[in-house]
Amino acid sequence: RFKSFYLLSDSVRQLFMRFSESSDKGWFRSLFVHKVDARKDAHSNLLSKKETSNLYKIQFHNIKPECLEAYNSLEAEVQKRLHQDQDYPCEVVGSWNTWYGEQDQSVHLWRYTGGYPALTECLQKLNNNKEYLEFRKERAKMLISRRNQLLLEFSFWNEPLPRPGPNIYEMRTYYLKPGTMIEWGNHWARAIKYRQENNEAVGGFFSQIGDLYVVHHLWAYENLQTREETRNSAWQKEGWDANVYYTVPLIRSMESRIMIPTKISPLQ
Repeated sequence: RFKSFYLLSDSVRQLFMRFSESSDKGWFRSLFVHKVDARKDAHSNLLSKKETSNLYKIQFHNIKPECLEAYNSLEAEVQKRLHQDQDYPCEVVGSWNTWYGEQDQSVHLWRYTGGYPALTECLQKLNNNKEYLEFRKERAKMLISRRNQLLLEFSFWNEPLPRPGPNIYEMRTYYLKPGTMIEWGNHWARAIKYRQENNEAVGGFFSQIGDLYVVHHLWAYENLQTREETRNSAWQKEGWDANVYYTVPLIRSMESRIMIPTKISPLQ
């Protein structure tokens, strides 16, 4: 009987080995391999708004501390001209100075109605505008560094529209693990309702050019105390804790900026 048992065991091992060496189509391997359907479209198409073709640019300017006031005055003058000139297919969504976070920093958010063609048209016109070229030279004297990103807006977020003040603004920036943007969007599409009762949600964006897999959430509050109360109240709503639980593992790192709008910012 023992001999028969070992012969049977040997036969089973040989059978196992033949199945293991077979192609992925074998029934045995299929029990252990999780097959994932290929994504049918880019996440930029799946997550962005279909009814608009808006492209956004966010600029981060680090300014010499002694030049901050002069920089704000110069930037305001140029922004006002571009914002009001119908010949340029761009508009200022918001403009801020960082209060908490990186010091002596300005953040500007632009909207290009018409997407990449509008951006290209605007840049071509600006490169032929002598006044603008002089402005850039003067501004360069005031800067330590600058960087930008091109963004799309999430389909489930509010449209960033002008609002009266006074408000403080928080920009929460999330650096996601590559490949997790769809999952992030799926969770936040359900969770954004928990953060809209106090009109604090301004806009949500994800990067297309620049640092990739970056998400920016923009919030408005009356003051820091209101911010704390509003954020704490979200935890009293059933479902918010699940969103945090499932999205935190998707994040590589994150940061928060508290910002004060400049005098000409449409978001006050």
